[in-house]
Amino acid sequence: MQAYQHVLFATDFTDEALQVGARAKEIAQRYGARLSLIHVIEPIVVSPGYDLLPVMPELPDEVLQTSSQEALRRLTERLEIPDAGQRVITGVSTKEGILEAVRELGVDLIVIGSHGRHGLALLLGSTANAVLHGAPCDVLAVRIHS
Repeated sequence: MQAYQHVLFATDFTDEALQVGARAKEIAQRYGARLSLIHVIEPIVVSPGYDLLPVMPELPDEVLQTSSQEALRRLTERLEIPDAGQRVITGVSTKEGILEAVRELGVDLIVIGSHGRHGLALLLGSTANAVLHGAPCDVLAVRIHS
């Protein structure tokens, strides 16, 4: 088995993120690899055709960016990995944000959670599935146990 050098844990901050993050931490420690955490904020699309919607508060992207950075910091504390790299990416799909970080950081393993959905949810696709099929490196989809 290949010795991983840089593990990327992609998180959505759900309750199950600790479960997936613990697995990423375990693998990084086993191989002596760097560990980075990423969260992607997809663009908010507001159609101009809805004139009755109230005006949104100032720059929601900035608020989301700041709160996501704080959430990443708290997550690294809870996982006891204060030296992990942290990155918040905005304005792209989750898949593209993760794959962009993989290329920029030289990641050789992506760790992401998977709910293991079936049927219609599988047909519509999932982030884990999209990343798996677009990644230039190994992907570990950690089964989330509810």
